[in-house]
Amino acid sequence: MYPGTAAALVPDRPAMILAETGETRTHAELDERSARLATHLRALGLRPGDTVLVLLGNDLRWGEVCWACWRSGLVLGAANRHLTGAELTPILQDAAPRAVVTSTDLLPRLREAGLGDVPVLLASELDSLLAGVTRDPALVETAGGRLLFSSGTTGRPKPFRVPPQDVHPDTLPVRSAGLMQSLRFTDAGDVLLVPGPAYHAGPLGFLQSMHQLGGTVVLMERFDAEGALAAIERYRVTHSQWVPTMFVRLLRLPDAARTKYDLSSHRVAVHAGAPCPPQVKRQVLQWWGPIVHEYYGASEGYGRTTIGPEEWLAHPGSVGRSVESTVHIADDAGRLLPAGETGTVWFAKPGAAAPGPELAATPGWGTVGDLGRLDADGYLYLTGRASQTIITGGVNVYPREIEDLLGGHPGVADVAVLGVPDPEFGEQVRAVVVPVPEAGPGLADELTAYCRDRLAHFKCPRTVVLAAELPRSDAGKVLLPELRARWGEV
Repeated sequence: MYPGTAAALVPDRPAMILAETGETRTHAELDERSARLATHLRALGLRPGDTVLVLLGNDLRWGEVCWACWRSGLVLGAANRHLTGAELTPILQDAAPRAVVTSTDLLPRLREAGLGDVPVLLASELDSLLAGVTRDPALVETAGGRLLFSSGTTGRPKPFRVPPQDVHPDTLPVRSAGLMQSLRFTDAGDVLLVPGPAYHAGPLGFLQSMHQLGGTVVLMERFDAEGALAAIERYRVTHSQWVPTMFVRLLRLPDAARTKYDLSSHRVAVHAGAPCPPQVKRQVLQWWGPIVHEYYGASEGYGRTTIGPEEWLAHPGSVGRSVESTVHIADDAGRLLPAGETGTVWFAKPGAAAPGPELAATPGWGTVGDLGRLDADGYLYLTGRASQTIITGGVNVYPREIEDLLGGHPGVADVAVLGVPDPEFGEQVRAVVVPVPEAGPGLADELTAYCRDRLAHFKCPRTVVLAAELPRSDAGKVLLPELRARWGEV
């Protein structure tokens, strides 16, 4: 199904609702507005395979822009709206967009990033724009693609592109059908609450899948713990999607707020994006009952695991078993390891080649560098990350980018960045700095401000620790175990 089909079958059912205001787009309106926008993009000169980059907060227009691309062979590119102009520069270089959809407050960052003369569609002007466009019934509809970004270890965002397909969008199967089935998305009347940002892979993927099922997406402009409970009651939400940080904030609500709302419609709560502390998950299960499901995967699309509430209680700490792929554990030499042994997590897609001596070069195999182990029943347990990636509030932060920035400050002689435990965000960013001899007493505060002026705030150190020296090897590499032993706790 796609908006054209849903408009014929369930025209008056809401396709998108903005939680805070109740503003709604029905499936008929989503069909009409996305078709008009597709017509306008074609008039701007865009052709199948071209990219439309979206830099936007949570807004009903996400649905319209997505389906304008996905029904006309265009590639929908999604960028983190919190990035600075400098951080957006490599995204623009890799995306090479032929059009951009953004908001008035974010446009200056795109200009700073080098947008040039690319046509810009402002969200605030989209209503008046579409009112003057008539959909073109002769426009050939083909399935569009997606472009997502995930930073590499150097901090430069890495593009992941799913190309368009030369088929009608109504012929595509539901996106991630196996995952959706395992998470119990079964009925066109399902209502999904999305409290996270639409530009992330998870929310964007669920938006597409829900509309293919003919369901409803309730989008929050920004996450608010009590507001999320109110939305579940108001819109009779059946499914919801979270990151563990949101669970922590929900659990911090006073008892009066936690018991105030009718959550009886709520059948499935899905979480992903970061490791969830077992004690947090147990508390949510005790509160909501056995409705909490988890999945693990990556933007690269190598594979996924899922685990339901009953399974998790029997295998606490696991992220589940693989769906739509097989999961394997390998050592540094690429040799597959038996159950119980820890190594790098690899996924093999259906039909993948037999494992060769170099897994990275074996067709159909992929990894993002996470470490883990499998038990005898095939359940995966993540035990760490091969890289130094910090996951704070479900968002990846890469130390190298912050170290490079702080290393350029005149008061810094040496620096290392690591993640330390945080009860709310899972991890927080800490910078350990060796100051130059002449540095003043306010250097730590100065460095915090220095980062906040130059980086998205979620990347900035929450704490800056001043040290006499950093533990380094003779080759100059930071000795991570020693660094974490000294400064790895709050």
